[in-house]
Amino acid sequence: MTRDSRPLAVFDLDNTLADTAHRQRFLERTPRDWAAFFAAAPHDPPLAKGVALALDSARECEVVYLTGRPERCRADTEAWLAAQGLPDGRVWMRRNDDRRPARSTKLETLRKLSRGREVRMLVDDDELVCDEAERAGFTVVRARWASESEALKDAQEREGRT
Repeated sequence: MTRDSRPLAVFDLDNTLADTAHRQRFLERTPRDWAAFFAAAPHDPPLAKGVALALDSARECEVVYLTGRPERCRADTEAWLAAQGLPDGRVWMRRNDDRRPARSTKLETLRKLSRGREVRMLVDDDELVCDEAERAGFTVVRARWASESEALKDAQEREGRT
């Protein structure tokens, strides 16, 4: 089976592969400090369960990454993925000016990906993203191995920032 014909395993980053707990404090302020929140991302520790699942998935699937992080975070994000030894794969990010909820932006990208390839699974921690993806017929693995953050949930849904 060639690389281009393998199914896709789509992985979220924040609180799926990367532990954002150390930077949640920037979202708990008023106003939220988005610059500091994203600047701290390169220091995220990996989440062992998510990393193991990505590595295991790479045996049968092409692993790609779907994040709500803005495009301006691409270099840091790609460097972090490489430093963790995660599989090479395309990183899908939101436009810097896109403030739609993650459930909208991610479902749009999943549909785009599925037009040309089988999407074997989406792995994500955002329950609203997971719900929308399941309603659309995608197989979802809910990443429940990180600590929940109400500030991050609110930011994903209401502010469209991650």
